[in-house]
Amino acid sequence: MPVAMVTADSSSVSKRLDEKRIQRSFFLSFRNILPFRTSPVENEKLLSNVKVFPNPIADQINLSFRLGNQSSVSIKVMDALGNEVMTLLSQELDAGTQNHSFDTNGKLTNGFYFIRVSAGTETVVKRISVL
Repeated sequence: MPVAMVTADSSSVSKRLDEKRIQRSFFLSFRNILPFRTSPVENEKLLSNVKVFPNPIADQINLSFRLGNQSSVSIKVMDALGNEVMTLLSQELDAGTQNHSFDTNGKLTNGFYFIRVSAGTETVVKRISVL
């Protein structure tokens, strides 16, 4: 079988690459003025890394989460129907990693519940089991 040799004209390849760079740089020049662009600071979450442990729980609920800014935080236990069973925390907290432990003192019967952590306009809900 004969082998076909393919040779590319280096000037045409270079020209196509330059055209692609021009197209990319043309659109990149608009990135800071388009109305739908948001800055990285706006994308930062106020409430993140919410963890509830151990799960299932017995007498104590441990929570850890990260606050992006100082904020008013509310932590509540909700039943399966969404009714508030107990408020664990409602206060202003500083920015940074938060670790909290709460005794349930036998106030929760066996079953499924939800922990609702709210900070500012953000809310994270975690499901827990009580044994």
